[in-house]
Amino acid sequence: MTKFRRLMLLLLGINILLMACQAAARTLFGGTDEWLFNPGAALTGSLPVSFEWILALWLAAEVMRLILFGTGAIPAFILLGITLLLASIAGPMVGSITDQSRSATMGYAVGGAKDAGNFRANIENGYLPLPTDLTFEGLFYDYSFETGKPAAPAPGSGQLFVPTYRAAVSRHPVTGETETYLSVGLDADLAAAEFRRGRLNLVVVLDVSGSMGETFDTYYYDRYRSGEPEDPREREGMFRSKLEIACAGIVSLLKHLNPDDRLGLVVFDSGARLFQPLRLTGEMDLADIARRVVQLRPGNSTNLEAGLRMGCSLLTGYSGTDRTTSENRVLLITDAQPNTDDTSESGLLGIARAHERLGTHLTFVGVGVDFNTRLVESLTKIRGANYHAVHSAGEFARRLDEGFDQMVTPLVFDLTLSLESTGWAIARVYGSPETDEATGEIMRVSTLFPSMTSEKGIRGGLVLLKLRRTGQDKGMRLRVAFEDRSGRRDANVQQIVLPEDAAASAPLYDTTGIRKGILLARYGDLIHEWILQERGLTREAVSRERRRLGLSSWERCSEPLRVSRSEAAIFRAFRKHFADEACAIGDPVLKQELAVLDTLIARAGS
Repeated sequence: MTKFRRLMLLLLGINILLMACQAAARTLFGGTDEWLFNPGAALTGSLPVSFEWILALWLAAEVMRLILFGTGAIPAFILLGITLLLASIAGPMVGSITDQSRSATMGYAVGGAKDAGNFRANIENGYLPLPTDLTFEGLFYDYSFETGKPAAPAPGSGQLFVPTYRAAVSRHPVTGETETYLSVGLDADLAAAEFRRGRLNLVVVLDVSGSMGETFDTYYYDRYRSGEPEDPREREGMFRSKLEIACAGIVSLLKHLNPDDRLGLVVFDSGARLFQPLRLTGEMDLADIARRVVQLRPGNSTNLEAGLRMGCSLLTGYSGTDRTTSENRVLLITDAQPNTDDTSESGLLGIARAHERLGTHLTFVGVGVDFNTRLVESLTKIRGANYHAVHSAGEFARRLDEGFDQMVTPLVFDLTLSLESTGWAIARVYGSPETDEATGEIMRVSTLFPSMTSEKGIRGGLVLLKLRRTGQDKGMRLRVAFEDRSGRRDANVQQIVLPEDAAASAPLYDTTGIRKGILLARYGDLIHEWILQERGLTREAVSRERRRLGLSSWERCSEPLRVSRSEAAIFRAFRKHFADEACAIGDPVLKQELAVLDTLIARAGS
């Protein structure tokens, strides 16, 4: 028996050694593209004898020895029963864990907004939001979506992008109209465990203008209405300013950088100045940088152009780096209310587009309820761009902890979906910053970022198409084309057939994912209609007020939250539908939208 045990130990040792060799091989020779996921084929094929089989064989031999040569049959059988009971419990647990580790994949979310936080913060603080505070891609990113399993390719192929299509037919709860939808699941056959970002050349551009001295829950430019400017220092010790929280966020960011990453910092108010030259972080005193950052104080006007231009210029020397192994990114932290130099949307867009062609991408972090989403929403339609809204130091740090590598790692560019059918056309697109660029046959998305999956699905991993009938053809041919980081084009073609009789089929949902997407799309449409109506009633008055105060088009004053009685009645009716659907879908996160509807209903007649 001793020789047998030695043999088992030897086999276990060989097994562990081979596993270590495979891991080393994947690390050293896993592929030429460090940005992508490397499934990591075995070094010399599958292992000769698996870890589990060795343990099972050993356990069986020990049990047989006890039965044949042990202290008695009854104790031996008791031991065998206990062993089998533990195996029956542990087996499925181990199998579940190992299956999850092997099959866990990452999907994608589109660029642009990465939350609807600014919208909710305005509602919570009693302010009327801007329409751009609530984007559909931002709303979708707050949720995970079941997309269904990809039809192709076979698992383990390592395919960069594999869209999944699911259909639904549903009656609108307010209009009663029967509507047909198609969801595009942003799937991939890529292992989450193998994902790693490449080297990062990062320039942080921090807004230190006067408006950054305000607290998160107030509008800086409201002070011009009262004629009594408030000294931000009067609040010191009571509330933390936007700048304080932004600085705390930068300190949190430093721990996510690797020694071979490069970091530079630029600060701007009425002008831009270099705070930290672009250097390898392994050669920096990060503790000293953190100390200097938290000592920054707000003041002066906001020259966003100067900050953006200087930040991008630090990366021009790296425009020739291999884009498959390196990422050049500017992280701009601001409330986006420029009032000095070229504040035009076209001027700022021109700078961003020129540097994108050189390989520099943008991430905006918006701070405060007065963060101007209208400006940033247009800037983040550019390839490789995204933005987040944060309202506390903890939220800033949590976003970095949850997905910093994904935030700075665009993998798919210039995605186009072509719909070929004589019976259907695209009427509306939800969940993409390029919604306005959609036609009856084409959907466009400039950038896809990797996104984590869970048992609930892919976070933000859905684009929703609302379809309209154009003929009798029941089927359609969907062709998706896209570009990877190396500039290589790829395509995926699938044929699908929609329900034969849409009106008779309602409601019909292929997955809970598309059902959730439709519910959020209708919710977002309803919110947008309300905001446009309330702001439209006073648009001219607001314009006159801004001219009287001498504010630029981006300096944002608050408007009180108000809801007409007719709108409140619509919200009340829709709330019941939303609550019923949320219960059927089973996602408790949807309760946050019910809270918004309750707040709006309570404001009826205000």
